[in-house]
Parts: sequence; C-alpha cells; structure tokens
Amino acid sequence: MSKSAIEWTGSTWNPVTGCIKISPGCKHCYAERMAKRLQAMGQKNYLTGFELALHPHALELPLTWKKPQTIFVNSMSDLFLDDVPAEFIQKVFDVMRRAHWHTFQILTKRSERLAGLSSELPWAKNIWMGVSVENNDYTYRVDHLRSTGAPVKFLSMEPLLGPTPDLNLQDIDWVIVGGESGPGARTMKEEWVVGIRGKCLRANVPFFFKQWGGVRKKKAGRELQGKTWDQMPRVLQNLRTVQL
Repeated sequence: MSKSAIEWTGSTWNPVTGCIKISPGCKHCYAERMAKRLQAMGQKNYLTGFELALHPHALELPLTWKKPQTIFVNSMSDLFLDDVPAEFIQKVFDVMRRAHWHTFQILTKRSERLAGLSSELPWAKNIWMGVSVENNDYTYRVDHLRSTGAPVKFLSMEPLLGPTPDLNLQDIDWVIVGGESGPGARTMKEEWVVGIRGKCLRANVPFFFKQWGGVRKKKAGRELQGKTWDQMPRVLQNLRTVQL
C-alpha cells in the first residue's frame, strides 16, 4: 500500500502496472512519468518501465491491511486493458470483495471491456467503478458505466479538455473534475467546470473539484468561484466519520 497525494482517495494498490495511450486525456500521463522514474530507481515492479506487467504477488495485499482504507486500484495502469486476462481481473475483484472493510475505487478508459465483463464480476458494495471523460467525445463511456453492476458509479473528468454538453448524470453517484498538471499541461476553461457543477447540482450528484492544474498547480489552487468543492458520496462520508 502507498499513501496517495490524490485528494479524493487515501491509498493506492497496483496489482497491474503499465498502460497504452488511447485518447487525448492520456497525452501527458502522470503514471508514465512516474513509472520511468521508478524504473530508473530500480523499483522491481517497474523494471520494464511503463510496459504492461501483472503482479500476482501483490494480489492479496489489501487483505493484510487491517485498518479500513479508501484505495485507488491501479493508479499506475488500467485494469481493463485488453491484454489483462479476464481471469486476473476476476481475481482482483475477488480480493476486493473479501477485503470488505476497505473501499476500492477503480477507474478505466476501457469502458467497452468493462461493460462486456460486468456480468462476470463479483460486485460488492465496497467496490466503486468509475470512467474517465475528458471531453464530449468520450461521454459514451458513461453509458457503458451505467450498464454495469457497480453499486457506486463515478466519473473522473480529469484532465478536462473541453465542454461536455452531452453529459448525462442519470444513475451516477459522484463526479470529480480537474485540470491537467505538469509539463505541457493544457488549459481548462472555467465555463467547462461551471457547466458540470451546474449539472451535478441539478441532479443532486456530489461534485469534487480537484484542481485547476497547470505547470504550477499548487499556485493555481482548488477553489472554484471562491469555494472549495469536496463533496463525496454519502457512503464514503459515513465511513470517514466512523474512522474519526
């Protein structure tokens, strides 16, 4: 387990590492930069850099973590990559189901494969499923997410690269929005964010504004029109209250 600096989660767990770019949001992938850094440091899980690698030895790690955690699954990959065997995905889900005291957050851009495998996966109330949506061209991923058996469905609209007029939040439980950060970061316009926030408010969907991003993301901050938006699904809010 690694503690995470990502504002909407607590820890990360990577039974799979490495990925392949498939859409505009992947252009400046933070995981690729980090994987190359870890490879240079000799970290054993990144000996091949950002090439796809399965790590069976890491599968049952969450079962050894006794304190309840909110865990981002595969922050360094995409669990639903075509080359990840369905049997391995099922093993990951089985561990999450058995580690019922944790909350697991999975995020994918491969929404077609997610939808195709959904009926074969052991969904449980502690397994949250999300898709990435960077602009209007990829709102179809939300339809695929809606078709799954995930008890909590969320969207990560980061990096947000354009307006999303066709975004439909029916049956969606949470929306995260953020701008791109790091080298070559592309600009996110305020009206794109305000439009999504408005849809969330009208649909009573929790809205989380992660960052404006940019090369100096800390300086740009996290406030949207003078307010910080850290809304989360009620089930996670309740969990954090219990832990406190």
